[in-house]
Parts: sequence; C-alpha cells; structure tokens
Amino acid sequence: MASTEDKLPARYWRLWWAGAIDNVGNGALVTALPLLAVTLTADPRLISVVAAASFVPWLLFALPAGAVVDRYSRIGLMRAAQLVQAVVVMALAALVASGVVDVVSLMMAAFLVGVCQVVFGIASQSVMPEIVEYRLLARANARQYLATTVGQSFVGPPVGSLLFGLAIALPFGLDAAALVTSALLLTRLRGAAPPRGAVQRAGPAVLEGLRWLVGHRLLRTLALLLGVNTFCFQLGNVTLVLLATQELGVTAAGYGVLLAVAAVGSVLGGLLTAPLVDVFGQIPVLVVALGVNAVVFVFLGLSPDVWTLGALLALSGLVTAAWNVVTVTLRQELVPPGLLGRVNSVYRLLGWGLIPLGALAGGLIAYEISNRAGYPIAGVLRGIALLISLPILMRAYRQGLGPPAS
Repeated sequence: MASTEDKLPARYWRLWWAGAIDNVGNGALVTALPLLAVTLTADPRLISVVAAASFVPWLLFALPAGAVVDRYSRIGLMRAAQLVQAVVVMALAALVASGVVDVVSLMMAAFLVGVCQVVFGIASQSVMPEIVEYRLLARANARQYLATTVGQSFVGPPVGSLLFGLAIALPFGLDAAALVTSALLLTRLRGAAPPRGAVQRAGPAVLEGLRWLVGHRLLRTLALLLGVNTFCFQLGNVTLVLLATQELGVTAAGYGVLLAVAAVGSVLGGLLTAPLVDVFGQIPVLVVALGVNAVVFVFLGLSPDVWTLGALLALSGLVTAAWNVVTVTLRQELVPPGLLGRVNSVYRLLGWGLIPLGALAGGLIAYEISNRAGYPIAGVLRGIALLISLPILMRAYRQGLGPPAS
C-alpha cells in the first residue's frame, strides 16, 4: 500500500479527470470520423487523406507551439485549445445534421482539430512536472495513459459507434460536450508560472530546444524511433476500418467494439508498465515493446477473422502503452523544466511529422495491393529501425540514466 508521501496530489487528479473526460469524447470522435468518411467515399486514398489531415498540423505548428508552451501558462493553453476545438466539432456536427457535409469539410475539420491537439498535446506533456514530484512521474504518466486509453479506445469508440448508428451527428456533439466539461475542470487548476527570462522571440526559443534534443543521444534516438514507428502505425492502421468492415464483415457498431476490445491491451499496459520498469528498467522495457510490436504488425495483416485481429491489436496496444509511458517519463526526467515545451515540440515533430506520410502511403498501398498489405510492410520497417537503434539503447542502459537536470 502506498504511503501518504507516495500518493499523487489532489491537483493531479483534477488534471486526470479533465483528461479522462476529454478522452472519452475524443474516442467517440476518432471512431466517428472514419465511419463518416466511409459513408462519403469508398476510395482508400481519400480516407487516408482525411486521416492525414488531422496530423499535418504537427508538421506545421509543433515547433512554434513548443515556444508558446514555454512562454505562457500551460494549463491556460490546454483550456483554450479545448474550447476552440469544441467550436470546430460543433460546427462539424451542424454540417452533418444539415446533410451538407462532404470529404473536403471533413478534412478541414480534421485539420483544425489537429491544430488544437498540437497545442494541447505539447502543453499536457510539459505540465506534468509542475503538478507532481519527479519521483512520482512514472506513476502519474501511467495513470494518465490509462485514462487516455480507456477514454479514447475503451469507452469512447463503442459509445461513438453506437451514437453514430442512432444519428451521425451525435458522437460529434458528445465530443464537444466533453471538451467544454474538461475545460471547466481545468479552470480551477494552476500550474507554475513561466520561467523568468523566457525567450520572447520564437526563432531563438525553437533553436534552443532543437539544439538540446540533437545533443542528447538517447532522446534524439527515441525521437527518430518514434517517427519511424508512428509512420508505420499509421501506414497499417489507416485502412483498419476497411479491413474490418469490408473484408471481415464488421458492422459500424462492431467496429467500435473491436477498438474497445483492442484497448484492453492498452489498459493492461498502463497498469503494468510502472511495475515492469521497477523490476527490469526503462530501456529493457522499451526494447521488448518495440520488438513485440514489429512482430505483431506482420501478423495483423494475416488475420483470418475479427477475433484474431482484435487479439493482435490488444497485444500491440499493451506494448505501445509501455513505450509511451517510458518515453514520456524519460523526457520529463531528463529535460530542464524551462526547455520542456520546446524539446517536446521538436520531439513530437520528429515523432509525429511522418504520420501524414504514413497515412498517405497506407492508402496508396491499400489501393494498389490490398487493405492488408500495409501491416506486414510496417512490421518489417519497425524491426529494421529497432536493430539500427539497438546499440545506442543498450549503451544508455549500461551507462544508466542520470537524475533530472536542474
């Protein structure tokens, strides 16, 4: 049983609940978007463009967003991003309800939501050291990832698909309501003030974060690995909705259930990662997670039925959770607090900037070959990236990880 000193503070739980509610709405949204896209077009290339539109903002705005996150209140930026996103989603719901939505408006909405999520994502990862002590970061991040997984993959998808079956506009209305509720919870939460002497010009501020990350071998390697793995993840998963609904006969409601079943693995990963790190260490957990995911992706493309597909997605979710919790914690431990927003932005740019390309590549592969082909290709690429990075990861493991910079 955890002692009083090891308990996470009350303000952390306010942040946790805000994120949990937000993630339920987001889970409904990310399920409803591809289902809506499928009703508008059967062309996998157009579906992949819709998926790519939500990630293009990471290429365009991640770096300036990092400078903004280090300059202003991170909690305030999170709240503002949620409220703007709520307006966009409500506008999309109105278009759907009026029957005038098309692929172009869907892409525009996905892009604007993506812009808001760039700001929110960088601020939320950078604010954690302001809320909890460094020794509790792994536990706090594991709980946070658990809330994200449960909301985005376990609760949100079946609710979103169920509401989509009742009325297409309903899941978008749910997301808007969740965003507003979450923003209200954040209203009473206060983080640390921006550091004194913060750079006022975005250019030098961004370069400072870039230089720091490039100079840190381990985090630089993890950022590049993240880029390869998110590219591969999207390359395979961008046509998951087509594989499930067109080849395996899954209904719209069943698709949400499939994502929820797959999320069981992510929930287990969120629960198990901190204990596994305590026993084996951060780097061994990372290496095993990456290796397992490479093998799983090869077999995802060979799934003979929806049950096998769901089980493999669950295993992928488990090891992906381990990767995410460990890498986020490492950044929060190793990066100086005043640089965390900018380093996170560079890291996320390198890591997430290839997602739109992965989505487009996956759509082309599905169009030219099959809906299954992207998964084994992605698995092989993931395995190659791990083998190339393994010497650097093992060197970091042998040298040990130092305390956070002061």
